Amino acid sequence: MSEQSVTGSVTDEGMVDTLARKLDQAWEARFTIAPLTESEGITDAATAYRIQTRWTELRVSRGERIIGRKIGLTSKAVQEQMGVSEPDYGTLWASRYFPIRNGRAEVPFDYFLQPRVEGEIAFLIGETLDWPDITPQQVLAATEALAAAIEIVDSRIERWRIKLADTIADNASYGGLTIGSWSTSMRSSDLRTVGMMMSHNGQPTVFGIGAAALGHPALAVAWLANKLREFAIPLRAGDIVISGALAATIPAQRGDIFVLEMHGQPPISLRFV
Repeated sequence: MSEQSVTGSVTDEGMVDTLARKLDQAWEARFTIAPLTESEGITDAATAYRIQTRWTELRVSRGERIIGRKIGLTSKAVQEQMGVSEPDYGTLWASRYFPIRNGRAEVPFDYFLQPRVEGEIAFLIGETLDWPDITPQQVLAATEALAAAIEIVDSRIERWRIKLADTIADNASYGGLTIGSWSTSMRSSDLRTVGMMMSHNGQPTVFGIGAAALGHPALAVAWLANKLREFAIPLRAGDIVISGALAATIPAQRGDIFVLEMHGQPPISLRFV
């Protein structure tokens, strides 16, 4: 990533490294920190992405594996609330992927600080997307399969007091995820109208449709592919992309069970243990 001289930004690589390590320590030891926008005066997205990238580098150096990307802030209402005009992205770390076994993903609650869950559509990229001005149609053509996904969002920032630079630096508030069975037939669906319902401890709680993700989930993935190219990072074949929440997040507690039902797909279940 290129440096940008912006008032209030961190341009010193040592400070970027220090803040990445601070977030890493908060992740590993499970404690929250003050918003970086307040404690460090970080206000620009470019610096926040440098911190995020450095944090991922630290984890990869210790054996972490990147399995794909996540897209956040795809709701126009949330963008207006945070005063931004585009989504953000983070990296999916394999250590926080929870596979479904015997019909349910069992997730240790103690891994998290202040978790919430949301339903999304996941893309399995079948062709590397690395050219200018990638379109939603090209994303769909390059997609091998799709699936229902439950993302766990979590924040190392105390009491979720986040602004844009806070959540970007904090790996777009990534906590973990589970994914249902991959479907090739879903590629022919109109993803804008795919409906979902999330139940919380047996009670239907939130409802959404694909259009909640930036108008169309493939448009969100196209945004991601083009954004990554700004940093010379291609969206690669084999990457998983979770394309943005289709409804509001739901706070989670130990013992909670969440079931995501998505039209045309088998339900998936997650329990915090």
